[in-house]
Amino acid sequence: MKIVTVSQMRAIEREADAKGVSYAEMMENAGRGLAESIHALGQENGWDSVTGIVGSGNNGGDTLVALTWLSQAGWRTHAYLVNRKIAGDLLISTYLEAGGEMTQFANDTSLDGLHNFLEDTDVMLDGLLGTGIKLPLKTDAALVLQGVALILSDLEVPPFIIAVDCPSGVDCDTGLCADETLPADITLTMAAVKQGLLSLPAFEYVGALELIEIGLPDDLKSWTAVEIEAADANQVAAFLPERTPASHKGTFGTAFVVAGSASYTGAALLAGKAAYRVGAGLVTLAIPEMLHAALAGHIPEATWVLLPHEHGFISEDAVHPFLNNLDRATAILLGPGLGDKATTKIFIEQILPSIEIPAVFDADGLRHLSSIQDWHRILPVLSVLTPHPGEMSAMTGISRNEVQSQRTEVAGKYAKEWGHVVVLKGAFTVIASPDGRKTIIPVATPALARAGTGDVLAGLITGLRAQGVGAYEAAVAGAFIHAQAGLHAADIFGTTASVLASDVLDSIPDIIAELE
Repeated sequence: MKIVTVSQMRAIEREADAKGVSYAEMMENAGRGLAESIHALGQENGWDSVTGIVGSGNNGGDTLVALTWLSQAGWRTHAYLVNRKIAGDLLISTYLEAGGEMTQFANDTSLDGLHNFLEDTDVMLDGLLGTGIKLPLKTDAALVLQGVALILSDLEVPPFIIAVDCPSGVDCDTGLCADETLPADITLTMAAVKQGLLSLPAFEYVGALELIEIGLPDDLKSWTAVEIEAADANQVAAFLPERTPASHKGTFGTAFVVAGSASYTGAALLAGKAAYRVGAGLVTLAIPEMLHAALAGHIPEATWVLLPHEHGFISEDAVHPFLNNLDRATAILLGPGLGDKATTKIFIEQILPSIEIPAVFDADGLRHLSSIQDWHRILPVLSVLTPHPGEMSAMTGISRNEVQSQRTEVAGKYAKEWGHVVVLKGAFTVIASPDGRKTIIPVATPALARAGTGDVLAGLITGLRAQGVGAYEAAVAGAFIHAQAGLHAADIFGTTASVLASDVLDSIPDIIAELE
């Protein structure tokens, strides 16, 4: 799913119109796609009545087209018009001919008609306002949204709310929201995701996010120019390696994980298990020797390289045993839980020139890298770097606040400057490639705000790289699976507060099963 600004979306529609797909056709396609999605939900849930809040703009037009289609499909439909002129509006006359009911806010200032509609509806379409709004809202729009909220709060079973393109009251560029904005259960967005929907606070009102095609031509320059995408299940499923009956463990590669220290014993375990869970054929854990007794029984499938250490931290003497065991690895992860000791930094500095396989650098590995001269020139081609905002600040010298305020721009700039794939973790994780591609993971959840979840993510990406998945694709797929696993774990517990990194790890098989 591409991510666009409001002006980019307007340019795309303008070019499409110039190339023969008229605005009217795009609206018809959008409304039909909207109706088909609603109809499918209705068949799943036994719903057959719908009310659309219809504004004066294109979102209102999309809603009328959808209501007409649903009327013809046998649904009971209600249109509640707000500041939309009836005279000469072909969409309204077509809707009425299909048998739909209609009331205007101008004739219903008490909102009794709206109340009657909403009492008799399974689904409510929020098509009041579109992407071009300016805050604060005008009086009529604010009154209607406030009225809807009040009516819904009194209903024993409120309708399922679907936002048309965006929840009314959201600034689709900045993500700011009017106080009157209604939270949607699903937002069905047209052609592309508007960038503000993947920002807070707007994201809290979006609900599930799904795309509706509007029939754009294939050769639009304005469409091709959009480099930012939101990851979705279909895209990620296509990135996963094929698993045939003739496969053996060698088919799916060996992930070599250099991780752990006396202070962070579990990091190696979480990363290694994640690499296995995402499908790697073999995982080798290279750890300080003293950790082996504590870890071995928890991951019996792993093989081990026991490294010399100083007080539980990998020492520079570990270089030779490391290199002697690297020959069969198809990808390497370096960093989770290594700690900040100088002897570990020397170890990393000495091994870097010898690493020629796909590599992922995470956590303490990144902090050690940032102190090495020209580190980005020494790494294997298209390594994957997985910093959180604090680590990104340490690596770039810019403030954490600047990183957070311009996440997409910062990730893209340094991916190009360093020549490696950057995974900037956090709410709406950003994956950026040196070639300009950027993908945002459309998830923001405190379920992942827990120690160890980054180790799981690093292991996922490494496991995919070990299986031959490209650097950018592995980063996108790993981050998507990781985010969905966090949501899944929170659903199991009924709260985000109790989710541990190990719970995210345990949810990975369910997410992969859904993708397959």
